[in-house]
Amino acid sequence: MQSSTSSYRATQAYRSASVAVPPLKALIMLFDGSIMFLQKTIEASDARRFEEAHDHMIRATAILRGLSHGLDFDRGGAVAERLHKTYHALILASLRSFGRPDAPQCYRRIIASLIELRDAWNFVAAETAKRAGPGAA
Repeated sequence: MQSSTSSYRATQAYRSASVAVPPLKALIMLFDGSIMFLQKTIEASDARRFEEAHDHMIRATAILRGLSHGLDFDRGGAVAERLHKTYHALILASLRSFGRPDAPQCYRRIIASLIELRDAWNFVAAETAKRAGPGAA
């Protein structure tokens, strides 16, 4: 039940973001959300609040699952397929890391990967804005 609710919330957040802000900005915001929840997972685990840590980890993976489900394979082709595999790998790594003695280090590596992806999309957004010219958002 909790996973279903979390998945529903992530899907709703993704849909809301997709109509309220430009797509690249929404994508960056979703990466930021997943990063934040994984950081909260580490903090809660360090404080031995394992149920809270689990909830944060599930929220982070729900965001990634939402990103994965939002891919358009017809238009995205090989890039969409690679992103799908990347999101899936990050989700599995997050789930498998939970409760392990080295979980904080694992989550830090996952966070570093998400930061790389976010920064790459941020660069794409900036370049797209430059090409669109002044006044474009």
